[in-house]
Amino acid sequence: MRGFAGCNPGESGLHSIVKPSLLQNPVFAMAAEQFDQVADFLDLGEDLRERCKWPKRFISVTVPIRRDDGRTEVFFGHRVQHHLTRGPTKGGLRYHPAVDLGEITALAMWMTWKCALMDLPFGGGKGGIACDPRSMSAGELERLTRRFTMEMIPFIGPETDVMAPDVGTNEQIMAWMTDTYSTHMGHLVPSIVTGKPLNLQGSAGRTRATGHGVAFLASNALHQSGKTVDGASAIVQGFGNVGSHTVSTLASYGVRILGVSDVSGAIWNDRGLDVQKLRKHVARTGSVAGFKEAETIDPGQLLQQPCDILAPCALDRVITAENAPHLRCSILAEGANGPTTPEADRILNARGDVFIIPDVICNAGGVTVSYFEWVQNFQHYLWTEREVITRLETLLQKAFTQVTRMAKRHKIPHRLAAQAIAIRTVADAKNSRGLFP
Repeated sequence: MRGFAGCNPGESGLHSIVKPSLLQNPVFAMAAEQFDQVADFLDLGEDLRERCKWPKRFISVTVPIRRDDGRTEVFFGHRVQHHLTRGPTKGGLRYHPAVDLGEITALAMWMTWKCALMDLPFGGGKGGIACDPRSMSAGELERLTRRFTMEMIPFIGPETDVMAPDVGTNEQIMAWMTDTYSTHMGHLVPSIVTGKPLNLQGSAGRTRATGHGVAFLASNALHQSGKTVDGASAIVQGFGNVGSHTVSTLASYGVRILGVSDVSGAIWNDRGLDVQKLRKHVARTGSVAGFKEAETIDPGQLLQQPCDILAPCALDRVITAENAPHLRCSILAEGANGPTTPEADRILNARGDVFIIPDVICNAGGVTVSYFEWVQNFQHYLWTEREVITRLETLLQKAFTQVTRMAKRHKIPHRLAAQAIAIRTVADAKNSRGLFP
């Protein structure tokens, strides 16, 4: 069995242990299947195929902290650095009970393709700690974050690996990471993370970037499909950071939001939801449940209601072989990572009536504005929010045009086109650099 690129000769035992266990994770299996399809399409040589597929580094650490009741509890954290060929690795840090090394590896791989497709000078990274942040106090979260950052210091840096918020983390977590790393270095290093508060040299527009990008590309897809945006309809699964900003931006375009969901359930209004009132309700109660100007609806059935835009912005693997035949949307805008399984992809591609905006471009707004933040930190010069959003839309439009043109030219699905552009970019960079003896 082949080893991972970047492993030392004495680690052959690790290869036979880690590689199969990764493949057992359904999210990584999905990412690996997508990669293999693209590698076949590109006719990648076996040497480049292996080097592009497997991550550079797996880092797993124990994170002991003292809980508020005096107990010591040990958490497990991971960081996967997929590729450093085109620059430092870049990607989120998530706090969630289901954090798993295989899932983290899949997300790091997708981030590599995302950065390459957007022509950002990064490779993909992803990290996570298996914990339930909702059950932890602010003090416990701070101790967890600071200890994890200290454990990661040998492996991270502005030119090595730059983290960002993800599921269960936010700008406060990034502020604690910035302080811990900066204290260790003896001076402020704002470029160690992105998604920071503005008062620590964060970037204007970073919070809404991912959701704004989802809505922007969905409106582009409507135009390309010959439909008008004003008066179109949308359903958004998820009302966290990505979903809520997708909803707000779509509504600002004149799109009617028919239904939304979150962990509490799903709501529906045929006439369209009042987005401002819904946001106030969620800010007050913490969920979409109980919003008086809407009916409750089964979350699974929500995905199958007729609409122009369906935007899954929460979980992976929600569009499956079971529900794909019953989708009644014109545009599937993948705000989440990996929301559509390969089996569902095949069904939707065979149907041919759904315009899919694949996740590697659809939710690339976050990492793109993270790149802007990283650049601003090095320049010590902050851009206005209008400048940030304008630059974001310019890069998204460029990548979207490349993907749709390639798909049309080769008569292939958008996902295959997007990942082919990205993987070819990474493979060419590896080929140019060569293989160090």
